[in-house]
Amino acid sequence: MSHIKAPVNRLFHLGAILGLAILLSSTHSEALRAEDAVQPVWPTQTWLTSTPEEQGMDSAALAQLVAYGASHDFDSLLVVRHGRLVTEAYYAPYTGDVPHEIFSSTKAITGTLLGMVYKEGLLDRLDHPVLDFFADRQIAHVDDRKKAITVQNLLDMTSGLDWDQGFEGGKQQTMQDLERASNWTQFILDRPMAHPPGEVFNYGNGGPDLVSAIITRLTGKPAEDYAREKLFAPLGIVDWHWDRDPQGLTIGHGMLFLLPRDMAKIGYLYLRRGEWEGRQLLPSGWADVLSHRLVTMHASHDPNQRYTNFFWVFPDKHVYMANGKDGQLITVFPDLDSVVVTTARKQVRYRTLIDAVAGAVKSDSALAPNPGAVEQLSRAIHDAAVEKPTPVGPTPEIASAISGKRYIFPDNDLALRSLTLFLNDPRPHFEYEQYLRDPAGASISYDMPIGLDGLYRKGSPALFGAYPGHIPAAKGTWLDASTFVIDSQDIGYGTQIKYVLSFSGKKLNIRRIDEEGWEVSVNGEQGN
Repeated sequence: MSHIKAPVNRLFHLGAILGLAILLSSTHSEALRAEDAVQPVWPTQTWLTSTPEEQGMDSAALAQLVAYGASHDFDSLLVVRHGRLVTEAYYAPYTGDVPHEIFSSTKAITGTLLGMVYKEGLLDRLDHPVLDFFADRQIAHVDDRKKAITVQNLLDMTSGLDWDQGFEGGKQQTMQDLERASNWTQFILDRPMAHPPGEVFNYGNGGPDLVSAIITRLTGKPAEDYAREKLFAPLGIVDWHWDRDPQGLTIGHGMLFLLPRDMAKIGYLYLRRGEWEGRQLLPSGWADVLSHRLVTMHASHDPNQRYTNFFWVFPDKHVYMANGKDGQLITVFPDLDSVVVTTARKQVRYRTLIDAVAGAVKSDSALAPNPGAVEQLSRAIHDAAVEKPTPVGPTPEIASAISGKRYIFPDNDLALRSLTLFLNDPRPHFEYEQYLRDPAGASISYDMPIGLDGLYRKGSPALFGAYPGHIPAAKGTWLDASTFVIDSQDIGYGTQIKYVLSFSGKKLNIRRIDEEGWEVSVNGEQGN
């Protein structure tokens, strides 16, 4: 019997050894996961990816968030947990290889650079009076209040300068005046005072533009060049575009284009408290945003909102974000070890996003695998990337009559000089001409394809001077027998604008309606 029992015993011992090996392997994997939780994963070269369940999140809940983005004009949605990308969705016609204009999220980057300048000792203190940096200028309306403005006041939007940007309504008159000014820094410094510094929050673009000018004064280089060396290079950000003002200074308040994955790196730098690959890039405490002295924003839509260092803060949710117009968000969840990025064409509902992400987090450690939920998330991401045709109305008789006819417009708010639709061509398109501010009387012409099947047709980026993130796209449909609607996007710029063309004999009225509902109307008629 021994020759029969021996194989059984050997099998038993082999099974025990295999079981021990599996146990050791499992223990080793758990140890690695525990080590990862302590030792950050650095996405300098590329983001590691993971299923949500491996990082303690629910794929089904994230699938619902992806679907929400599809119905609320998102361009992208990225969710990072424990240093790994667990959800990455791009909504057609936008794709993730196109740098996206992040609008006022740029302010948080500008503030980050100021923090780095401070850490280097180039800025002695945050309460340094702002006017000291511009002692070579003749500045209007100088009084004790203006002399008292500090760098920290600029970071907190409490400078006291008279500024109308429409945060709580208004005409945004100051921004219109700024854009017409030949010297932006001088224009901002010359603003009269409305309040003593430090007393009243007033959201505006002047503060971050002055911070950019201060960075240049202290470093001897534009803020973008400083960012290239000190911020973008360490984080592995290589694809961006950042506009300059009329004097060649980096625009501090906006006009920075980044890839969504690189937006997430900025958030991850803050999540890791200003550290990157063992180097402390930000001053101690700078990235502990929730511990700062927070300024009340007095936002009518959300009385709980606070502000600091160009970040929007939600203390009751323990969340903060870099916030750009129409939902360009870098949202940091310190308690959840998470970063979420959105780019969008309409304003994202902040608390809806925050609650959805928080609700998807189920554990600090891995959950049991859920292949069904993972597949649900995968389908939602795939579905977002596929463009769906919108309904197309029947083509009326007037389409042939107006096709090829050139409509002329007198001086108007759209700077539109002429428009010609070619709807009967094998390649439907429209040509338009716009007035230029300089030189007076000059104009520029464009030729833009248009989809008549409910799908966008993309034009050449050269239409916008080969700007990264500026890819025009348009589609059109007849609303009724005399009304043609052009739905246009500037892909990567986050805009979606409708042009409602109403024809009456030889006359044409155009109503331009942007993504925020602002409307401009112009009138023209057929000409030569």
